[in-house]
Amino acid sequence: MLEAVSKTDIIYPSSDGEPVAETYIHLYAILTTLEVLKQYLSGQQATVLGNQFMYYSQGLPRMRVAPDVMVIFNVEPGGRDNYKIWEEKEVPQVIFEMTSPGTKSQDQEFKKTLYEQLGVQEYWLFDPKGEWINEKLKGYRLRNNVYEIIEDNRSEPLQLQLKVEGQLIGFYREDTGEKLLIPEELAAALKQKETELEEEKQKVSEMESMLEKYRQQFGDLPE
Repeated sequence: MLEAVSKTDIIYPSSDGEPVAETYIHLYAILTTLEVLKQYLSGQQATVLGNQFMYYSQGLPRMRVAPDVMVIFNVEPGGRDNYKIWEEKEVPQVIFEMTSPGTKSQDQEFKKTLYEQLGVQEYWLFDPKGEWINEKLKGYRLRNNVYEIIEDNRSEPLQLQLKVEGQLIGFYREDTGEKLLIPEELAAALKQKETELEEEKQKVSEMESMLEKYRQQFGDLPE
């Protein structure tokens, strides 16, 4: 007689061998969004996960979905191999899907219904190529357990304003209006800062050289 399999014996895979995204453009949008939001929420009791299985029914490993980017508050920061709602006891507050004509049906029907039923506060669809969403970005916010279209492109849980910037989503702080820089912009800003510091050092060096020449010619400066 076969023994019943306990819930602790159930395997919840972390990968299915499928590609992360359809195209490089979609992959870049996923990775950039993931990194920007990770930096923004650094130091908070939150985590940002990308293209990892989210299991939503204990004991049923086939009941899973892999959001492109999901933000979960009130959990330990850091990565996970997968995310089990019943263990973490928190549902993602915000989910982003980088959509395309190939995933349109699933994104608009199955995932939208699932996230609505799970209680995900905001669900964003970003079509980086503009293949089926004319404005590229479409958001839904949960109101009375039903998704309603977001008209102002702002994320309430994140307190950020979202803007379409080419094939990426631009994120802006509501409190300061400051843009959250993507990795390339951060690198450029750092390089600019280093250049400015080097120029300042050069100016100081030139002034010290001029002062030394003055001392050699006229002696020390009067007190």
